Order: sequence, then C-alpha cells, then structure tokens
Amino acid sequence: MDKDVSAGSTTSTLGHLALGLTLLAFGLGHTEVISGVTAANAVSLATYVGGVALFVAGLLAYRADDASTGTAFASLGAFWFTWGVTAGHAMSANAQGLFMLLFAMLALSLTLGAAGSGSMVRASYGALCVALVLMAIASFGGTVGLAKVGGWFAAVGGLLVWYAATAAMGHLPTAMPGRAAGRGVTAAG
Repeated sequence: MDKDVSAGSTTSTLGHLALGLTLLAFGLGHTEVISGVTAANAVSLATYVGGVALFVAGLLAYRADDASTGTAFASLGAFWFTWGVTAGHAMSANAQGLFMLLFAMLALSLTLGAAGSGSMVRASYGALCVALVLMAIASFGGTVGLAKVGGWFAAVGGLLVWYAATAAMGHLPTAMPGRAAGRGVTAAG
C-alpha cells in the first residue's frame, strides 16, 4: 500500500484534529442520527475546541511562517467561536442562512487554496463548503431535511480531516492504492 502521508507540522496536526472533532460533532448534531444529540450539543466543543484552540493553532502557524495554514485555522476558529456563542440566540432564519452562506464562501476559498495540504484536507474543506451551502438553503427555505443532509457532509468532512491528522501522527497511508497511468491498457492494433 502506498504511504502517501504528509507529515505536516505539530501545529497543523493539532489544528486538523481540532477541526475534525468539531466538524464531526457539528455534523452529527445536525443529522440527529444519535438519539438526543442535536447541533446545540456541539456548542461548547465548537466554542472552545473549534473556536479558541483552532484560532490559537492559526496564530502559531502564522508565527512559523505558514500563512496558508494560519489563514485556514484562524478563520475557521473565528467561524466556530462565532457559531458557538450565537447558537441558540434569537435570530431570523435569513440571518442564520446568511451566516452559513458567508462562511461557505470562506470554506470554498480554503478548498481552492489548499493545494499543498493533501487531498483529504481539501476534501474536508470542500465537504464543509457543501454542508454550509445546504444549511444556508435550509435556513432560507425552512427545510429541516436539507439541514440534515448538510450535517452528513459536515460529518464526513470531519472524519476526513480527523483521519488526515491521525495519519500524519501515526504515519498511516492516505492515498488509495492504484495503477500507474497507462498500465494495464493495451492498444488494439
């Protein structure tokens, strides 16, 4: 099996673990697949692990001259902290939808800018983007089912980034085994 593992820095591993756990809790809460667990139950984790810890990891990445990781973690930390402290407060559905849509734009920027981060990290940012777009549409239209689908995208994104961080720590594979380009194909002649 190919061991395509990005070792990453300690800061990026910490940040990706924080992002993975927060995104997984946020996503599973929105799916309501676990009896009695809702998105409101992820507020403390989102505020402190996703918000504060991720923001601090972003500052540490900036200090280590890693602007890309610093931008991702600091901005996602701001997202999670803001979501955590405002969740449960009275606001209109349109305001909630706008919040999700604005941060979906951030997630899209992170997805497009994460070329050197590895495919799992890019995929998790992409899954976060899709999740936030679906949740924004659900807020604008009052569609609970669409928010649950968004929760599944968030949960998958959380699992991907959690595994990427775990793989970096444990030197586990992140690439799928495959054929080399052109092998196994014969020309008819």
